[in-house]
Amino acid sequence: MPETRSTTEDAPEPSQAGTKASKSTLAELPREIWVLISGGFIVAIGMGIVSPALPTFATSFNVGVTAAAFIVSAFALMRLVFAPASGKLVSLFGERPNYVLGIVIVGISSTACAFAQSYWQLLVFRGLGGIGSTMFTVSALALLVRLAPAHLRARASGLWATSFLLGSISGPVLGGLLIGFSLRLPFLIYGVALYIAAFVGWFLLRNSTLADPQQQAAAPDLKVTTALRDPSYRASLLANFSKGWTAQGVRIALIPLFIVEAMGLSDAMTGVALSVFAAGNAAVLIPAGRLADSRGRKPMLLSGLAIAAVGSAAIGFSDSVPWLLGASLLGGIGMGLFTPAQSAAVADIVGPKAKGGPVLATFQMSADVGTILGPPLAGALAEELSYGPAFLLTGCVAVVALLMWLFSPETLGRGSRAERSEPAGSAESAGSTESAGSTGPAERGAAD
Repeated sequence: MPETRSTTEDAPEPSQAGTKASKSTLAELPREIWVLISGGFIVAIGMGIVSPALPTFATSFNVGVTAAAFIVSAFALMRLVFAPASGKLVSLFGERPNYVLGIVIVGISSTACAFAQSYWQLLVFRGLGGIGSTMFTVSALALLVRLAPAHLRARASGLWATSFLLGSISGPVLGGLLIGFSLRLPFLIYGVALYIAAFVGWFLLRNSTLADPQQQAAAPDLKVTTALRDPSYRASLLANFSKGWTAQGVRIALIPLFIVEAMGLSDAMTGVALSVFAAGNAAVLIPAGRLADSRGRKPMLLSGLAIAAVGSAAIGFSDSVPWLLGASLLGGIGMGLFTPAQSAAVADIVGPKAKGGPVLATFQMSADVGTILGPPLAGALAEELSYGPAFLLTGCVAVVALLMWLFSPETLGRGSRAERSEPAGSAESAGSTESAGSTGPAERGAAD
């Protein structure tokens, strides 16, 4: 149906975007995006099951907090190392094979973790899963950028993130219960969930032609160096770094240890706290995406980063269960407010017609760097001082990202204004991409 291929429309001005977004329905989203949403939900359930078990499983091999936290960083480290290659693979072979193969690799890694007999085996098995994870993530993000209509980009990103969080809400609670039977059982369950997600992705995307690499042969390349000229892209990298540090790093590596060791609570409470964070996140993702499509990306980024900073810092000073759960909820809400806008801003910059695999991979790498640095640095502070300074540092990282976005321009609708302001000569060279609805330097990068 033509509505699902509407990524070729001209990018609207912010005022026009608000009107168009308010009249749009999610039925305009291509079928392939709903496949990504379904697959993301399955992956997230398994991911949530493992979250409360991972640091405790690591410490069962008689290692300290920092070593246990590095298990989380090792996964992100391999994602970071393999991200450039993953971006090139997406550009060369398309999203579908990388998407399916990536999920399968993470499934094999998780299954191997269940049978680890030492800390170093767990570290290696978990780290290898990062290779598959970056293949899956970059491929899914590339499909979202290409297939989502410009006026629905934030909502498409929000739905995809919501699918992860709905799984994450139930996953940690189930994982906390499974820990009572065995610390290894969650990893086996995670592996099975990933195999199911890989099959669903392969089965439902096998006849799709939208991601056919032959159709991309004439598409222009957007270079990372070109994207880095855009202050909004640089701000997006820093915001994603903050998200990786907080949501993918410190939240998984330190919160379980803080709850059990510092607060003296049970492992089951770890699952509850992680689920509350995910619930706050999921509750605002879809309305935040709607607002980002109608009011702009920047307002949601600024408000979300501010709330996330306060919530993250407050966790480290929890002295009761209500305080802990309240701070977790606040942090989740903040993260949910800026996540759709952040992804949509990068999609605006790349545009639907450019080959942006390396640019998207670099964006993902920024989160991985945060995931790598956050747990060991915050863990070292927790060991040397206390958990309070560790979580305070986490909040400060979000504040730095907020300041960066404060001085960066809005991306919604910006491309059409930039094209009208270009000289006539450059307008002709951008003519082939003007109709793509891209709202960033993708067209300028292609012309370069």
